[in-house]
Amino acid sequence: MKELQKFYKNKKVFVTGHTGFKGSWLVSVLKELGANVVGFSLNDEKRKNYERFFSDKNIKNIYFNIQDYNKLFISLEKSEPEIVFHLAAQSLVFKSYSDPLQTFNTNIIGSLNVMEACRKIKSIKSVVIVTSDKCYKNIEKKTGYRETDSLGGDDPYSASKAAVEICFHSYFKSYFSKNSLKVGFATARAGNVVGGGDWSEDRLIPDCIRAIINNKKLFIRNPQATRPWQHVLEPIYGYLKLGMKLFHDPKKFSGSWNFGPNSGQIHSVKKVVKIITNFFENKKEIKIKLKKNLLKETKLLQLNCDKAKSILLWKTKWSIEKTIKSTCQWYFEYMNKNNLKLLTKRQIYEYFQKYD
Repeated sequence: MKELQKFYKNKKVFVTGHTGFKGSWLVSVLKELGANVVGFSLNDEKRKNYERFFSDKNIKNIYFNIQDYNKLFISLEKSEPEIVFHLAAQSLVFKSYSDPLQTFNTNIIGSLNVMEACRKIKSIKSVVIVTSDKCYKNIEKKTGYRETDSLGGDDPYSASKAAVEICFHSYFKSYFSKNSLKVGFATARAGNVVGGGDWSEDRLIPDCIRAIINNKKLFIRNPQATRPWQHVLEPIYGYLKLGMKLFHDPKKFSGSWNFGPNSGQIHSVKKVVKIITNFFENKKEIKIKLKKNLLKETKLLQLNCDKAKSILLWKTKWSIEKTIKSTCQWYFEYMNKNNLKLLTKRQIYEYFQKYD
């Protein structure tokens, strides 16, 4: 954490999607590092969760749609950021089926707006576009997908993220690489991320928590499906380190990067539910019931993160047990109306101590 504190202290950082699950954690970490943060997000239901999760008068919150290029450009230009993290997105696979147009517009047009604005603003030195592990053409590859593997996406969400990666490549080749690489420009592809503060529908842990709070049955679609589970702080550490490296050496670090757990940390939905059940065993009852899955979902998805490990010197630190228990603890504190901001800060320092 000391290296990141030294770099990010007083740096001007612009975060899109800052009221979302990942965005809230990223902003929380950036403030602990001493950065000057401007957040840009929709004024929607996520804002209420964000304000409960994190509040700081020193953060400037801007509420507009990422699809509005003029508002985004003016906000970036006035903020004069040195580093941009783009997280704004429609991030749910199941929602993408019901509203594909909104998914494509938000994810593709929104990302293009960020890229176009960033190439025109001289203060920017480092840009990290967050996409997804679902950008790959999924053939259920057991060795994990590398950054050079084929892009794809059967569902609208996955297709939109693959499209963002193609747009990124075009912008990098057409504009950024021709500018003597004065601006570091990268995409970050992370696996299944969990942690406190995620209230999205059709996600395993939030669904578990809602079932516990409301004393209802938990419906599991595919208990044998495996996912690269990792705590939200794992990829955030990767994003922050990538942003720093891009700033110092854009030629070496520009490109696409995977951030996911080791193959030994890939676990089934069934195992994750078991850890959650054990945590709440003497606290709340979880009633589990299988639900027929009507939409296509992959059974195997994992990343090969050798590039980040060897070049960025990044790797995941928390085990699946530590990851899920820390997440459950956050929601347990929420249920008991305890201080979430204090717990979040404590978990941040507990995680980053492993890097000092």
